[in-house]
Amino acid sequence: MEKLLIVDDDPGVQKQLKWSLSDYDVVLADTRESAIAAVRRYEPKVVTLDLGLPPDEANATEGLAALKEILTIAPHTKVIVITGNDDRTNALKAIEMGAYDFYQKPVDADVINVIVSRALSLANIETDNRTMKAVVGSDTGIVGSSESIERLRTMVQRIAPTEITALLLGESGTGKEVTAKAVHRVSNRKDKPFIAINCASIPETLLESELFGFEKGAFTGAHKTTMGKIECAQGGTLFLDEIGDMPFNLQAKLLRFLQEKVIERLGGRQEIPVDVRVVCATNQNLEDMVAAKEFREDLFYRITEITLNIPPLRDRDEDVLILANFFLQQYAAEYKRNVKSFSDDGLQALKNHRWPGNIRELQNKVKSSVIMTTGTQVTAFDLGFYDQENAEYELSLNLRTVRENAETIAIQKAYALTEGNMSKTAELLGITRPTLYSLIEKYGIRINT
Repeated sequence: MEKLLIVDDDPGVQKQLKWSLSDYDVVLADTRESAIAAVRRYEPKVVTLDLGLPPDEANATEGLAALKEILTIAPHTKVIVITGNDDRTNALKAIEMGAYDFYQKPVDADVINVIVSRALSLANIETDNRTMKAVVGSDTGIVGSSESIERLRTMVQRIAPTEITALLLGESGTGKEVTAKAVHRVSNRKDKPFIAINCASIPETLLESELFGFEKGAFTGAHKTTMGKIECAQGGTLFLDEIGDMPFNLQAKLLRFLQEKVIERLGGRQEIPVDVRVVCATNQNLEDMVAAKEFREDLFYRITEITLNIPPLRDRDEDVLILANFFLQQYAAEYKRNVKSFSDDGLQALKNHRWPGNIRELQNKVKSSVIMTTGTQVTAFDLGFYDQENAEYELSLNLRTVRENAETIAIQKAYALTEGNMSKTAELLGITRPTLYSLIEKYGIRINT
């Protein structure tokens, strides 16, 4: 239960407020001194404050003094001032001083509950935003508060101003490109291009022309001179992802570029000077590849002037919920969904999962859950943890129930994967759109079309 501080010198009003606000863990205070002590000790997010505290009830100076002191020591606290019917002037003065809202006696349980609930919701949102800004970092954009991520952020900030070539090591989905962008973002090249290329995703025959460009007529189809990725990154940062997959015969040309800072386009004879910072990444063991003669030893030492290890998500337990909330806010805004938080079972599912796909898996699950959920909270079911949410279904021996549940889950999952596109959902499921709509109506599936 959330802490709520009630500051009032009238025992009767204290009792009435405590009864009215029974959903909160109420702390009572009857003087300015006891109120300040309670704020320091319990750090409540919301305080109700009677402006008519003694000794100067007529002018409410003691109450206003208490308000000023509370906001001085806990500026983010939401203070709701409570006044008599004839004390509107001091109530408005309290608002000017920073009070969240005011409420006039007599106490109405429904009204005061609404005001306190709204104040607490705002306080929690502001707390989440402050936490997010702290863990993301104003410069790097790397999300997390674990010790390993703090070390990573520190290393990024140290190497960014230099021209040192960095190698990022980590499993697939751990955020190697995010880290490379962080190096670029806090460097003096931040206003220049950041160009990324995945060496594993481009056929070997095309990778050289993609990197170095080509002259007109260099090969069939080369109708005009075209700059490569290296030239496009002029003045900025080039990110070579999955460099372990670079063809062996191309590695020598890359080494020359790294050492001489010049390139030759495919089919060209002119040396072109380039000023580019290079960051590489791989999830392979390059030392083993060097030993197996699959990766050039001289290139290995050239790209490993410094190595940054990015930990897998399973070793960053405290970061899972931080990242999940970060993605929740991001996608709720992007898809204009009124999703505020995770349910208790959703949070537990996030904590229990081992995340073999790392941050990419977490990001995809949260993204689809924001699309899938019909309420303000994301559940374990929305996240796709059906075994936790549907234990009874899994044990069912009723074939009709099994079929209905299986079809419902398949429709919801396909809908999430296609980001709400009904035509693509039907295509993914191998059925027609009319059949899809019929099943949605039959099973009462709640989706936004």
